[in-house]
Amino acid sequence: MKAAFYTKETVRHIGTQNYTFPEFGIGDTIIVSQSIKEGGKERLQDFEGDVIAVHKNGISSTFIVRKISAHSVAVERIFPFHSPLIKGIKVIAKGDVRRAKLYYIRKKVGKAAQVKKRIETKASLAQRAKADAKTAEKVESLTE
Repeated sequence: MKAAFYTKETVRHIGTQNYTFPEFGIGDTIIVSQSIKEGGKERLQDFEGDVIAVHKNGISSTFIVRKISAHSVAVERIFPFHSPLIKGIKVIAKGDVRRAKLYYIRKKVGKAAQVKKRIETKASLAQRAKADAKTAEKVESLTE
């Protein structure tokens, strides 16, 4: 009866780590750096694409990234938020969308399959820098 000493909250957080990935949303273009082991070697592989869905489900939260690869072939990958294989996420551009899931893009071809990008101004960049500073302070307070 070891589980009798755990509450639901502690069970949800067992095996999780505090990841400090930047905040991103639906329609954003991101680069996900994932660790890949081939034989005896380990390397980082980048996957750049648009976020078309985010599933928030506690420890099993995932996000779907879609990119157009060679010869106009679309590739989608599902990444878990709490995977130890994900080494970093970098936000390239913010998307200007009005939907929570962008599954309709799967049926589009060519330029119609692109997500409209939000234009960054100096004010919005300053606001994002302030938000990043707040999250950095939160992370520091959690680690202490």
